[in-house]
Amino acid sequence: MDIDDLPAGEPAAVRPGLSPSRANDFVQCPLLFRFRVVDRLPEPTSEAAARGTLVHAVLEHLFDLPASGRTLDAARAMLPGRWQQLREQAPQYDELFADADAEAAWLAGAGDLLATYFTLEDPARLEPDSREVMVRFDLEDGPQMRGIVDRIDVAPNGWVRIVDYKTGRSPRPGYEGRALFQMRFYAYVLWKTRGELPKALQLEYLADGQVIRHEPSEEEMRTLETRVRALWTAVQGAARTDEWTARPSALCSWCSFQALCPAFGGEPPAIDDDAVERAVGVRPQRP
Repeated sequence: MDIDDLPAGEPAAVRPGLSPSRANDFVQCPLLFRFRVVDRLPEPTSEAAARGTLVHAVLEHLFDLPASGRTLDAARAMLPGRWQQLREQAPQYDELFADADAEAAWLAGAGDLLATYFTLEDPARLEPDSREVMVRFDLEDGPQMRGIVDRIDVAPNGWVRIVDYKTGRSPRPGYEGRALFQMRFYAYVLWKTRGELPKALQLEYLADGQVIRHEPSEEEMRTLETRVRALWTAVQGAARTDEWTARPSALCSWCSFQALCPAFGGEPPAIDDDAVERAVGVRPQRP
């Protein structure tokens, strides 16, 4: 989850910065980054995205229950109420389903993801330090690094573990880099704000029941900082020159902005220089 993923129309973060998802957006396609971060264009929701939001909400509030009450049945029982709350907060969810049967099948799918979670760990034996916690760190001469961490565990000996729930499938072996970038990013922020490097990073994939575990090192943190600084330099360079390059790839089929993309015959909207400065800290430099 990202602090930058606010509904369209809400104010952007005060200080320009990067979250892991927006950093990956820029690497994937600078124009996609512009549409999401500078223009803040609305995007349609999807059943998969809504299911992920719902499952995250249930897993967050599951730990409000006493340890003995953290059962699969209890988690599934939370789905309708949490779904109703999400619909009240985001009315666009009402347009997702053609009928009640389709919605019921979708809710059952969310229940299946929760069932998989219970095969990966026993929440009755966990007492998280924090859940859905906003983290941020102002990198000197760089962006504010920010995001929202699903769960932070602290062991009795003080070791910190960062846990992230993924409602999709795990990446193929050798393709874990994007997900681990996100976790290293959070580890770096916690290292700088808490003064101690997290001992473990854990990604839990609920669609196929896989877990990726990683122990970060200080060398990785230095490499991560170098990468973030280079990305921010590239972002600000694109902003100054107003050259937000479209980078076509297989991922374009998932993009909400094809109608505005030059690679598909579209034309981006006129850019707002004030919006550029708010988002990335510099203004376009035109002749």
